Amino acid sequence: MNIAYVLVQSTIGHEMEVLSDLLKIDFVKEAKGTFGYYDILVKIEASSEKEIVRIITKKIRKVKNVNTTTTLSVISEQEEL
Repeated sequence: MNIAYVLVQSTIGHEMEVLSDLLKIDFVKEAKGTFGYYDILVKIEASSEKEIVRIITKKIRKVKNVNTTTTLSVISEQEEL
């Protein structure tokens, strides 16, 4: 299983609707509001890195009022340590 965390910056005042829309996307396991430069932290789990890229580019970045994203890919080899 591949895991990635996506930091999302949204339009001011639209954080809750963006959060709600993100939680409706398949493979999104968690989405939490945060303080700071980014507004939402999203956890994605998928069977491949290619699938994660598709979710981010075709789903998350297309959500209305999502302005920017930064992706943090988990190193799968370190999960078993």
